[in-house]
Amino acid sequence: MGTGHGHGTSHAGSTHRWRLVAAFVMVAAFFGVELIVGILSGSLALISDAGHMAADVVALGAALVATKIASRPDSTGRRTYGSYRAEIFASGFTVLIMLGVSAYVIVEAIARRGGEGDVAAGPMLIVGGIGLLINVVSIFLLRGGAEDSLNVKGAYYEVVADAAGSVGVIAAGVLVVLTGDSWWDTVVALAIGIFVAVRAVMLGRQVLAVLGQHVPEGMVVDQVVADLTAIDGVADVHDLHAWTLTSGMNVATAHLVLTAAADPQAVLASAQKVLREEHRVEHATLQVESSPTKECLERAW
Repeated sequence: MGTGHGHGTSHAGSTHRWRLVAAFVMVAAFFGVELIVGILSGSLALISDAGHMAADVVALGAALVATKIASRPDSTGRRTYGSYRAEIFASGFTVLIMLGVSAYVIVEAIARRGGEGDVAAGPMLIVGGIGLLINVVSIFLLRGGAEDSLNVKGAYYEVVADAAGSVGVIAAGVLVVLTGDSWWDTVVALAIGIFVAVRAVMLGRQVLAVLGQHVPEGMVVDQVVADLTAIDGVADVHDLHAWTLTSGMNVATAHLVLTAAADPQAVLASAQKVLREEHRVEHATLQVESSPTKECLERAW
């Protein structure tokens, strides 16, 4: 017996799509300027930040495509959960881009170690300041949806890292002006690369947890079992599985063994309410039975 299917409900990524559009337009418009100035000024910090901004453009574009795909109804009959997971794959793609950019910057910074090079600090300061302004605006736009959607959170992390990169570019420009030593440009670029890598690993762990169908973040399975068992008419709970389909969409399945006098419909309604209100599970497929079946007792997973 199933409860709580509601496939027509708008998901988090689709709700916050306008935030991704606004951030994408601003970041894409500025990327070319930063790259050209970085090449002309000889600044690795500026080039690395432009590279990261290019990653932002690709990541934001992928996120926009994913939210569009995720919001489409399934016309094939083969995707019973719809295409919501497209957002998670887009987040994974963002992780790969961030790791690639950070690897390039770190390798390039190491290659420049001990080398000489002239860096034009003026353009670094101007472009870094403009980039920081754009990133701060994008942060405020994306922060509103980062807690609801892993897809938006990936874009948010990208922009936060980019803002740190812009701060680094400004700091490098100031240090080059004060000391006359272009080595500071390489140091800051290395720091940006490491920061981006750490952010990518953090997001990557969340993506893998969803793809691996781990228990939703913050959920304790033993507590879910205890809450369901405490429902009037439930004698036992087994075959409980819970996972995250996509951001803001937790699902679960379970078998409920009923007492002799239990009302199955009343138990199902109560179980659905407990899962929804206490454990943020909107979609639950529940089976009621008078005693565990042979298949339940023999199943090892």
